[in-house]
Amino acid sequence: MTDNPGYPNYGPPPPAPYGFAGPPGPPFVAGKVRSTGTCFLLMIVTLGFYSWYYWYCVHDELKTQRGGRGLGGGLALVLAIFLPVVLYFMTPDEVGNASLERGLGKPVSAIYGLWVFLPFIGNIVWFIQVNDALNRYWRSLGAVG
Repeated sequence: MTDNPGYPNYGPPPPAPYGFAGPPGPPFVAGKVRSTGTCFLLMIVTLGFYSWYYWYCVHDELKTQRGGRGLGGGLALVLAIFLPVVLYFMTPDEVGNASLERGLGKPVSAIYGLWVFLPFIGNIVWFIQVNDALNRYWRSLGAVG
C-alpha cells in the first residue's frame, strides 16, 4: 500500500556510500530560541537552579555553533555554581561576539554585567537584554521560536 495513490512506495532511501562522511566543515547547529518570560518564570519557580541549566545550554550551544570557540557548557556550569558573577560579564560578551561575527553588530557586551550590581531590577534588565540578543542571533541562523 502506498501513501500517495498512483505512485509506488520504494521504501527508505539507500544508505550513504561506504566512507562518505558528508560535506566538509563543522555541522550546522542553530541554538534554541528561549522565551524570556518562560525562562524568568522557571528561574523563580526553581529558586534559581534553572539559571545553571540556562547558562550550561547557552554556552554549550554557542561553543558548538562557533566551532569550539567560547566558554563551553561544562565550564559555564562550574562558574554558575561557584562564581556566578563572572557569567554576568562573560555571557553577554560571548553573545555579542557571536552576533558581531554574524554581521549583526554587537548588541550586548561585557559591560552589561554591571547590571547585576543594581539589586533585583538589574538582573531583570540584564536577562531581557542578553536573552533578546541571543534569540536574535539564533533566528539569524534559521532557528524558529
